Amino acid sequence: MRDPYEVLGVRRGASAADIKSAFRRLAKKLHPDANRQDPKAAARFAELNAAYEILGEEDKRKAFDRGEINAEGKPRYQGFEGFGARPGGRSTGAEGFETFNWSPDGFQRSGGRQGGGFRGFGGIDDILKDVFGGAAAGGRRAGAEQVFETADVGDGDISVAVTITLPEAAKGTARRVHLPTGKDVDVKFPAGLSEGQQIRLKGQGLPGSSGRPGAAMIAVSIAPHPVFKRDGNDLRLDLPITLDEAVLGAKVRVPTLDGAVDLAIPPGTSSGRVFRLRGKGFPAKGSTGDLFATIRIVLPEESDAELTELMRKWRDSKPYDPRRDMS
Repeated sequence: MRDPYEVLGVRRGASAADIKSAFRRLAKKLHPDANRQDPKAAARFAELNAAYEILGEEDKRKAFDRGEINAEGKPRYQGFEGFGARPGGRSTGAEGFETFNWSPDGFQRSGGRQGGGFRGFGGIDDILKDVFGGAAAGGRRAGAEQVFETADVGDGDISVAVTITLPEAAKGTARRVHLPTGKDVDVKFPAGLSEGQQIRLKGQGLPGSSGRPGAAMIAVSIAPHPVFKRDGNDLRLDLPITLDEAVLGAKVRVPTLDGAVDLAIPPGTSSGRVFRLRGKGFPAKGSTGDLFATIRIVLPEESDAELTELMRKWRDSKPYDPRRDMS
């Protein structure tokens, strides 16, 4: 993957606000729904989401800037003092490697004392290829047996973090995933996935203490969406409307995961009012959440003399105090 700063088109010293603004602008431009005739649109959008996943979170951005994780969010290898040992001569356990489990807090050791962040780990793809040679870097394999579950990494298991988009999590998708063993496997991501859930691929890990290969644990991360925020099985969004739509009422288009729908805005709608669109949220077993649209009244970007004069007359002739109950 390309450098996330390059993907987002921002400088390394960019502020968090600049990064968020660049992401929102590019997400609207590159969203697959806006580029239905472009077969590469989904890949570019996924790359954009992966870049923002790193730069949009302060801890991950700092880890990337320090060189502790790469552009895919994977830990970088930072030193190796003999097979089976860590700096200071401490053993790393069976086969000379530690196993890790992924959680919303990042990668953690599956046993023993928890590590302090990413430092000292990673680059494991290249290390495994060097250690296990051709056996570990074997050819491609498709259709690996997979089980969907939430589980800890066990003996011989390996963990791989994969980022998918919110629409992909809602509707399901398929992705070819490169494993640290050197293999590529086709993984099906079922509809209704949540952040941090895992897909277990039997027999795709490293040899365990029994000699049998462990599993590959595909840890799912859902990239931030430029419009929707997930709240359990509900979705939330800010819906901008014009001043005249708020005063006079209107029908406006509201985006959903299934396509845009019409919403009737009653006359005299205030900013902050929330409209509920039933069944337009995130799908779950047996039911689908709702979509909550919060009204945000947006004034024209450029000042308008006529509007300014109208507001002056309104203020002088029909004053009112929306903060009267706050005193």
